[in-house]
Amino acid sequence: MHNDPFSQFKAAQREGWALFVPLEAYTTPAAASLVNFARVQRGEQLLDVGCGTGVVAVTAARAGAQVKALDLSPVLLERARWNAGTAGIAIEFAEGDVEELPYPDASFDVVLSQYGHMFAPRPEIAVAEMLRVLRPGGRIAFSTWPPELFIGRMFNLVGQYLPPPAGVPPVSLWGDPNVVRERLADKVADLAFEREAMYVPALSPQHVRESFEATAAPVVKLVQSLKDEPDRLARFRAELEALIAAFTQGNLVRQQYLMTCATKLSV
Repeated sequence: MHNDPFSQFKAAQREGWALFVPLEAYTTPAAASLVNFARVQRGEQLLDVGCGTGVVAVTAARAGAQVKALDLSPVLLERARWNAGTAGIAIEFAEGDVEELPYPDASFDVVLSQYGHMFAPRPEIAVAEMLRVLRPGGRIAFSTWPPELFIGRMFNLVGQYLPPPAGVPPVSLWGDPNVVRERLADKVADLAFEREAMYVPALSPQHVRESFEATAAPVVKLVQSLKDEPDRLARFRAELEALIAAFTQGNLVRQQYLMTCATKLSV
C-alpha cells in the first residue's frame, strides 16, 4: 500500500516476529485444529495469511489443498519453505501484507489465518482484503486470542506499558466474538465459533517469561523500550510472571484460543 501510514509499525513487526521460530512446535497442534474447523477439502485453493513458519499451510497441503501462503517476515518464510520441503509438498510462499494481498479477486476457496492477520493495524482493511480474494461461498477461518484469557491479557498488559500507535486497536479484540461479528458484519453467513487450548511446558513462570522476551514480538519490543527504566521493567516482569502463574498448572501453561469460521456471501 503506497504511502502506508503504518509502514514503520509493520517494519517493527517484521523484525520482532523473526524471532518466533522456537515457538513453532506449540502452534503445530493448533494448526490441525484450524484446518479441521475450516473443513478443508482435497483440491481446494487455499490461502494462509500471516503464515509464519507455515504450520497451517503445510497441514492444509497434507490434507490435499492447493496452498499459497503469505507473511511479512522473510525469516519466517525461510523456515516455512524448509518445513514444506521437509514434508515433501509444494506450497507457493510470498512475502507480503494482509492489508494489500497480491492475489486477484475470488482466487481462493478457503482463506485461513492462525494468529496472523490480527496484527494488521487496520482490521477493516485486513477483513476486506481476505474477503476480496475469497470466492463467494468460500470459507474464511482464523484463530485468535480472547481478551479475558492468558495471551489476550498478556497483550493487554504489554499495551499498558507500550501502547500501539494511534488508531491501532488492541490485538485481543479479535478474540471477542462480538467484535468479530461486527467486523465481518453482513459479508458472511454461517458464522461459527469454537474454543480450543494449547498447553505449553513451564518449569516456572520465570522460564516462560524469559521465553516470551526472546520470541514474542510485542514483549521483545517492550523489553527493549524499557532497557533504561529498570524499575518499570521489573514491575512489568513481575506482573507478567503473576499472570503466567495464574494460568499454570502441573508445569503446563493453558493458552486458550478462539476459532472463527464463516462463509462469504455472494455479492
